[in-house]
Amino acid sequence: MTYYSDICVGSIACRLEKKEGGAIRVYIMTLGVLAPYRGLGIGTRLLNHVLYLCSKQNIPEIYLHVQTNNEDAINFYKKFGFEITETIKKYYTNIDPPRLLCTYKAHRYITS
Repeated sequence: MTYYSDICVGSIACRLEKKEGGAIRVYIMTLGVLAPYRGLGIGTRLLNHVLYLCSKQNIPEIYLHVQTNNEDAINFYKKFGFEITETIKKYYTNIDPPRLLCTYKAHRYITS
């Protein structure tokens, strides 16, 4: 979490997952920054921290989901080397667009 004057302005939540064969990967469940605080590098710092921790722990895979119409998020993650690996149709039932969601994977990590 990131605070400004005792107000939480950004956060990231992840979980470790064990794949078949025992390998560990990280799923980024959510990353968000309040609108007035976007563009200040808060999201970048949050994601860099997770990438750094994964690098230190030798976790080779990170993935997340983004709605297909969230161009800002798609472009943000692409800057970090995430790529679209799958489009899942009919993933959501109560969100528009309900039919699509993109899955991303990281191919590089920040090590400092």
